[in-house]
Amino acid sequence: MFGILNLCKPPDWTSRDVVNHVQRLIGRVKAGHAGTLDPLATGVLVVCVGPATRLIPYVQRMPKRYLGTFLMGSSSDTEDTAGHVVPMDNGVRPTAEQIRAVLPAFVGQIEQVPPAYSALKVRGKRAYALARGGQPVEMQARTITIHQLRLMDYHYPHFTLEIECGSGTYVRSLGRDIARRLGTEAIMSKLVRTAIGPFRRDDAIDLAMLTQENMRENLLSPLNALPDLPRITIDPSQQRRLSQGLAIDNRWDVDAPEMAAVDTNGRLCSLVASRPGLQLIPLKNFSYPF
Repeated sequence: MFGILNLCKPPDWTSRDVVNHVQRLIGRVKAGHAGTLDPLATGVLVVCVGPATRLIPYVQRMPKRYLGTFLMGSSSDTEDTAGHVVPMDNGVRPTAEQIRAVLPAFVGQIEQVPPAYSALKVRGKRAYALARGGQPVEMQARTITIHQLRLMDYHYPHFTLEIECGSGTYVRSLGRDIARRLGTEAIMSKLVRTAIGPFRRDDAIDLAMLTQENMRENLLSPLNALPDLPRITIDPSQQRRLSQGLAIDNRWDVDAPEMAAVDTNGRLCSLVASRPGLQLIPLKNFSYPF
């Protein structure tokens, strides 16, 4: 098994729960997810199977799209409704126009302080483990990228944003910061990941529908993890050299630092990198019979 599953994560499951479920169906074959979703969240969870787990970093850096709904006028320790919710009474009720007016300040490269209840490591431990243990957790700001941000719906105290962002973005914290810019607080009440790169919610498989019998037919080609890499077709002798860690001559009119090498059947064999002297060297090899 060598491929990718575009799954729809159900609510109240962790991303690890989903991987464990897949693992039970495929036995000893390795599996891993490409981007954590909170238990509260639903939507696209990409699970890489077999050698495709080596392509997880390529999926993780794809842009992601979300629909996030927030409860304005409340705060919580987890920055969502799963935590200890504290209603506020500050009388601030922004208009839809006021919300739209502050959104441009959150588009582009911005600094974001992640939530204390997150899987990031602080002093060698998961931040959420420290927070649950009552220890102080000071999170450092990180640079993230927000590509697009739109107000989709607003009926106080609820507002919904469509967000397209880069990796490392915490949607909970984005809603928090937008509300604070408006003079109030907000916590996330619902989150749906609608896409990761080419993987769309409309095409995702409901986890309950995935079985041992239909696993292979639902596996997507690992090339779906590499939509931006140029592809070159190699013959068996070139495939053999790459599999042995040897360079091959660059006979293709492709000017790119990295390429996906496929065999004559269109299967991914190697990821290769350009080197001076018109040479290609293997970065990752995937085994097939020659």
